[in-house]
Order: sequence, then C-alpha cells, then structure tokens
Amino acid sequence: MSTRDSRLTTHGFFVTGTDTGVGKTLVACALLRLFAARGLKAVGMKPVAAGAEPAESGLLNEDVAQLVAAGNVSAPREHVNPYCFRPPIAPHLAAAQAGVAIGIDRIEASFRALAGLADIVIVEGAGGFRVPLGGDADTAQLAERLALPVVLVVGMRLGCLNHALLSVEAVAARGLALAGWVANHVDRDMAVADENVRTLEALITAPLLARIAFCADPDPATIAARFDSADLGRARMA
Repeated sequence: MSTRDSRLTTHGFFVTGTDTGVGKTLVACALLRLFAARGLKAVGMKPVAAGAEPAESGLLNEDVAQLVAAGNVSAPREHVNPYCFRPPIAPHLAAAQAGVAIGIDRIEASFRALAGLADIVIVEGAGGFRVPLGGDADTAQLAERLALPVVLVVGMRLGCLNHALLSVEAVAARGLALAGWVANHVDRDMAVADENVRTLEALITAPLLARIAFCADPDPATIAARFDSADLGRARMA
C-alpha cells in the first residue's frame, strides 16, 4: 500500500448501504458519537446529498445536519458536503438538472482537508455502493479513491440477502477492506429475521459490528453503545 493510501486508511470509514433508506446516516452518526466519546476528534462527511431545503447558508440536507451534530469538530460546510442538490432524486440526475458536474477530485480534496482537522472522518455514501455520480463516475469509484475501510449497512427486509452479498462482492472487487457490517431492522414485521442475520453471519467473513432493532425514532448515541469497537479499531489500524 502506498504512503498516500495508508494515510487515508487511518483516517476513517466509508459508510455504504445495501440500498437507500437503510440507515446509513444513523450508523454514521453512531460511529461519530462512538469515536468522540473515546476522546477522538471526529467529523462526518456527506460528499453528495440530494434532497435539501433552502437555509441561511444555502441548501441544507437533513442527513448533513445530523452528521454535523454528531461530530465534535467544526469544519467548513463546503468540505463536509461538497455537493448538495434540492430535489430528492438520483445524484447524477440532480447534478444534471443543476448544470453541475460532480468531481471526485474535489471530493477527495475536501476529505483531505477534513482529515487534517480530525482523527476520524466518517464518510457517508449516497444510496447503495454503486450509485451513478455522472459521466463514468459512481460512488464505488469514490470509495476506491478515498481508500477507506467500508462499513456496510444492511437493511434487514425481504431481499436483503441478495443485496448484502452483492454489495460485499462489489466492495471486494474494488480492493477495499470491509471493516464490518451492521444489521439494521428497517422492517418491523420481517419474517425469520434472526435466521436471516445468521445466514449473513455465515456468508460474510467481515464481522457483524452491531444489530439494530426496529425503532421509529432511533438515537445514534444509544446505537453507538452497541458497536464492537474492538473490530473497528483493528480495521482502522490495518
């Protein structure tokens, strides 16, 4: 591993999901609170956000606001969220409507700026692992560029086994380390939920970092206490 890649790897995690709406922001905020509670300077980053409302400082995405609140480092908004679009649609379509080209170089530069301010940068992706960003770029290429260990959030609902295993394969295909995965029970009435979790534990070699029960209003601070920080620590220092 090059010196550049080694430095990036020791500075955080890339949080992705099996789909949109599976709890990436919840998990990212929980990780921020976990590391902050352990005395580390932790900052969140949402490189591309689609779905925002006008605010005094410009467009504000709710996920970005939650990440800012969960961290303990003050950082420029243009680095925390380099690209923000108003319509809640696929990022490359929102960017096209706005006449903007999403640049991975710009995102990496913002990441480097945040890494200079904090011990840990938690980067939250958009949607699943391979969401188009425009041109030939997608979020998998972004994760590859940042070279961070990946935390996969699995939305536990019908179809999650296929989505989770395909996501694991995609992460491995990019040469990235899967630090672990989180089972987030987004469907209160999912049948044989325990059996599905056990199936994924048997098929995914990376550790199950946390299992989050269904909750209409989950608290990131409470979720943080459920994480296996020993596994995360080994991934961060790998």
